Amino acid sequence: MAKPTFRATPLEVVVPATSANIGPGFDAFGIALGMQDRYIAQVTDEPGLDIDIAGESSDNLRRDEKNLLVTAMNRGFDFMGGRPRGLAVRALNVVPHGRGLGSSAAAIVGGLVLARALVLSGNDRMNDEALLTLATKLEGHPDNVAAALLGGATVSWQEMLHGQKIARAVKISVDPRISALALIPSFAVSTSKARKLLPEMIPHSEAVLNSTHAALLVHALSVRPDLLFTATEDFLHQKYRQEVMPHSFALVSKLRSAGAAAFISGAGPTVLVLHTGGSEEVVALQRMVGDKFSLTPLKISDVGAMVVSA
Repeated sequence: MAKPTFRATPLEVVVPATSANIGPGFDAFGIALGMQDRYIAQVTDEPGLDIDIAGESSDNLRRDEKNLLVTAMNRGFDFMGGRPRGLAVRALNVVPHGRGLGSSAAAIVGGLVLARALVLSGNDRMNDEALLTLATKLEGHPDNVAAALLGGATVSWQEMLHGQKIARAVKISVDPRISALALIPSFAVSTSKARKLLPEMIPHSEAVLNSTHAALLVHALSVRPDLLFTATEDFLHQKYRQEVMPHSFALVSKLRSAGAAAFISGAGPTVLVLHTGGSEEVVALQRMVGDKFSLTPLKISDVGAMVVSA
């Protein structure tokens, strides 16, 4: 492959927050939310990296090539045939880190989309399937990155093709009546730590219930939001993780006892509620939440990562 030609002008990408699993769809379902990180990058003649970060967790993030956004950009450039001499990168982080709202997926997808946009004919060199596969390799699983790339709700998976593992995803258009409430705690939970709590086996009866609810979730999200309460009930992962987020698990139980379609967002500890109510329902839910969680109303984002002029 010939070395790429780079655009001289800066470009900006906007990437939504995401919630993975949506209850029973462990490592497969994702949904994009109306909260966005913004990243700007420009190719420079001056060698090296100039990076500035503002917003969420900015004091704790690296400002070198091991920054996840920059790592993803370089992985994309390598895939397309070569890196530029230098890069200037600016990031405005809004998505909370370590809360189960897809902050790492936003950085990964944002970096790959930016890299592709900075290369002339970048879409020909790296199509969405190749981009999703690269993003999945960086993230470890495709659920969040698929939703961040495509928007709406997504079902994603991996399969072997010509001896290579590739990531695939399909988009589900979400019923416009559905909105979300993110109940975000002040504490974080490590995704890797949460994964280590999952058992090797679960009862067959629970597996049947979980697969039934995951199948129903597609229909509930697209045309029957009245079924969301049943469709978001999980038997596969949430209860096994409660020891690292007891307050989140207790809140899910409390909200579901009141009939709300509540679940742990990704690996937690944020709790997400899908609903079709208005401001009165939001107020009623807020009374139930207490002071350990901040309540953030969010729309479902039908648009995934999008390049705009800087």
